[in-house]
Amino acid sequence: MQEANIKDIPDIYPEIQRKSEEIGFTMPSDMFIGSLLKTLIHSKPGAQILELGTGIGLSLSWMIAGMDEDAHLITVDNDPKLIAIAKDYFGEDKRVEIICEDGTEWIKKQKDTKYDLVFADAWPGKYSEIDVILEMINPGGFYIIDDMTSQPNWPKGHDKNVEQLVGYLEGRADFSITKMNWSSGIIIAVKKNIN
Repeated sequence: MQEANIKDIPDIYPEIQRKSEEIGFTMPSDMFIGSLLKTLIHSKPGAQILELGTGIGLSLSWMIAGMDEDAHLITVDNDPKLIAIAKDYFGEDKRVEIICEDGTEWIKKQKDTKYDLVFADAWPGKYSEIDVILEMINPGGFYIIDDMTSQPNWPKGHDKNVEQLVGYLEGRADFSITKMNWSSGIIIAVKKNIN
């Protein structure tokens, strides 16, 4: 098996990669996490999906490719330049809302909304406001994070943040987690259906 031989790349993905290189965007998600997100979204017909950290839209392209016509996705980022690029690519898709706002503030205002899948690829929802985000996930829903193995762009001491986050997730009785030393280091957590 050749895991790097990914066949079903979204049509728009190469263009977004090109744009990413053109503008010098240095925090792109790779194709592995994209392929995983697409696969998981296919398992949730009519899914309510949240992405925290739109970036330039690389992961977003995969997530949209996994959505059916009844699914709805909200993606949030605080960088107006990146959001403008994402809107150029995906702004016409009625299933997608692209929001330029501080993630922390957005999470606080939306805390009563429920999601079937959350991909947290930004500080808010991963290292802050995590309690709120995990409460926003439906039973059987996914919480996915990447960049859990050492990355070249990590600031000094960030490994301690990662250790604390992993320990916190491991201690949550209401989630079942799998840690994967794959892609950039992935954690997939599923909210248990506890009555």
